[in-house]
Amino acid sequence: MMGTQLQRARNGEITPAMERVAERENRDPEYVREKVAAGEAVIPNNHEHDSLDPMIIGKDFSTKVNANIGNSEPESDIETEREKLHTAVEYGADTVMDLSTGGDIPELRAGQIEHSPVPLGTVPIYEALKQAGSPEELTADLLLDVIESQAAQGTDYQTIHAGVLREHLPLTDGRITGIVSRGGSILAEWMENHGEQNPLYTHFDEICAILAEYDVTISLGDGLRPGSLADANDDAQLAELETLGDLTERAHEHGVQVMVEGPGHVPLDEIGEQVEYQQEVCDGAPFYLLGPLVTDVAPGYDHITSAIGATEAARHGAAMLCYVTPKEHLGLPDAEDVRDGLAAYRIAAHAGDVAAGKPGARDWDDALSQARYNFDWREQFNLALDPDRAKEYHDQTLPEDNYKEARYCSMCGAEFCSMRIDQDAREGEEMEGLDADVDLADSPAADVNLPPTGKHDTSGLPTVPEALCDHAGGEGLPGDD
Repeated sequence: MMGTQLQRARNGEITPAMERVAERENRDPEYVREKVAAGEAVIPNNHEHDSLDPMIIGKDFSTKVNANIGNSEPESDIETEREKLHTAVEYGADTVMDLSTGGDIPELRAGQIEHSPVPLGTVPIYEALKQAGSPEELTADLLLDVIESQAAQGTDYQTIHAGVLREHLPLTDGRITGIVSRGGSILAEWMENHGEQNPLYTHFDEICAILAEYDVTISLGDGLRPGSLADANDDAQLAELETLGDLTERAHEHGVQVMVEGPGHVPLDEIGEQVEYQQEVCDGAPFYLLGPLVTDVAPGYDHITSAIGATEAARHGAAMLCYVTPKEHLGLPDAEDVRDGLAAYRIAAHAGDVAAGKPGARDWDDALSQARYNFDWREQFNLALDPDRAKEYHDQTLPEDNYKEARYCSMCGAEFCSMRIDQDAREGEEMEGLDADVDLADSPAADVNLPPTGKHDTSGLPTVPEALCDHAGGEGLPGDD
């Protein structure tokens, strides 16, 4: 057996994946190995995922963003899901989760793995439920079979809701929104019907043995996460978190890489405390949060309400943020929703890295600000997190090429542009000149803190959509040599 990244790191080996991660993060490979060996970072890297460009998740590295994609029974078009995957990669997703619940799930997932240069995660209980037909018909054997089949296909991480225990369920009785996790609600119904303990908990060692064989990272699911501000930080959530801390230790004993999932709705003032408490309980294992939303009143805008919370979580040490799209709570997102959700979360992750003082993170901001002051519109577009959107908005009012040289935009016009006035005063020697100079080529920032954000090595993919080639500048793509 090849061994997991965790096992190999503990044996003192710097793997090719660690070397690649070190390159992307601008860190020393030995530093990467040490963090993986300590369980404080994970490199989701299934042996069977040939097209993967390795990345790392850990609070000491750049904050990562996951994009949830996947179909449902009413919407099960494979091409639509492929478009979502390509959109996610193009606009900077560091990982994707296929949460499909309809159609031929294994066939869809196989294609997504083949076409994805980023780690792909799943929630095996969804496919198991589809096969079983109802929660009460689920069996431990079926769950184990699905976990193993997904691992053999090449999934890089799997969400396993092993921390939801029978004794935790009464703790949810006083909630406003009950159990909002799909996995958590399925297991709760199963335990109530059978009068037995969660099979993912009782068979946890067998699950770890499967995941270790393929080096699938376990993402310990928060099946009792709060679905509203009123339920945040309650006894049910904390009881599950304590269990996840124990399961983290057990998984590490099997050599399995672990990250821990966190809550989706938390008041802003409680987020830092929650992140820090998870780090304490789970021995520094990477924390992976959905959101969290800081208010419940904005359906249709929850990519904004959650990005506010995500920024605070990243500032306090969350390692990966699961994006929320404008469709959250309302419907299945399409490709444009994926783009909007990723923009919000790339902003949140980057802002968190800047606030936390990650090496070189602010260099990108300074370079764009310099281009803005110099009225270098083309460079400003190139440096933008979403270059196409920035150019589109500028060109709505000033589309002609000559306006790319103009010393103003349509916000203030030429007469009232403060930066033009400031420049004229400095050039007329009424004020001192500026001497700032930012060179991103010398920045110690990680790749995700430098443009373009969707910069992945796609040389392992069978085909690359034209949009991806354009966005990545053609670097490292098949057919370029």
